[in-house]
Amino acid sequence: MRTASRLLRSDYLGLFVVLVGLFLVFGTLSDRFLTLRTFTTVANQVPDLAVISVGMTFVLIVGGIDLSVGSVLALAAALLGVALSEWSFSLGSAAMMALAAGFLCGILNGVVTVSWSVPSFIVTLGMLEIARGAAYLVTGSRTAYIGAAIEPVGAPLPGLGLSPAFLAAIVLVIVGQLALSRTVFGRYAVAIGTNEEAVRLSGIDPRPTRIAVFALAGLLSGLGGVFHAGRLAAADPNAAVGLELSAIAAVVLGGTSLMGGRGSVVRSFLGVLVIAVLQSGLAQVGASEPAKRVVTGAVIVAAVIADTYRSSRLRGND
Repeated sequence: MRTASRLLRSDYLGLFVVLVGLFLVFGTLSDRFLTLRTFTTVANQVPDLAVISVGMTFVLIVGGIDLSVGSVLALAAALLGVALSEWSFSLGSAAMMALAAGFLCGILNGVVTVSWSVPSFIVTLGMLEIARGAAYLVTGSRTAYIGAAIEPVGAPLPGLGLSPAFLAAIVLVIVGQLALSRTVFGRYAVAIGTNEEAVRLSGIDPRPTRIAVFALAGLLSGLGGVFHAGRLAAADPNAAVGLELSAIAAVVLGGTSLMGGRGSVVRSFLGVLVIAVLQSGLAQVGASEPAKRVVTGAVIVAAVIADTYRSSRLRGND
């Protein structure tokens, strides 16, 4: 058990080493990378991926997966954009509608997965198409330009350089970690991912927790849509295509097991930073979009291999 704890602590150290290494590599390749502007730009680009990764962490911990988060984000952003630009909603009302849309998508994912015992991979793949199609319908397949109405969310604060969205994402990461490690809900999630049958035999119904986890992922995807629209001052129905892959890569890179039962929200956030720094660095050195996709795919494969290695080491020390 002591060895297992050392392995888990080494995950934090390993992620910090990777981050420092990326900064050094790209700082060598580009004389514009190691600047305050780069750091604040990276920070202000990650809030949507960061909050989605919080939800994805919980989903993976219970042994599920959610492939719909990118499309749900696009739907939430589309509703927000149209509500602000065409329906004359206030920012607060439009944001609540976006959150409600994400929450509803998450609830549907959870209920269908749990009630009919359908693999979450299939259910969320279906929701990926439903939510993306709904985003096109809401916007008429056009980008909704929002402008100043959304600036309070994504504009950097004077003198700080960081956006309210980034600060909110940091708070949610902290709250998510506390919920995972210090609450009954978090303990149930870990127990379900470790051995759901044992949880059931102990007299605890795992279904409400599993549904709640997918609902949380949907809600945070809706919030990610608000952050995404705030950063771009627009809502594009094509937004966040493939974001689910980046979220899964970040979460698994952070040490959350694809097999369930183990994970950390803080380490997932560090994984988000690794992905963000990698993509920003590749952009600064002139890498093409296809090249960036190749690198992201390689990171996913490397993260899965690392997860398999960690799982075998932890099993060997139980």
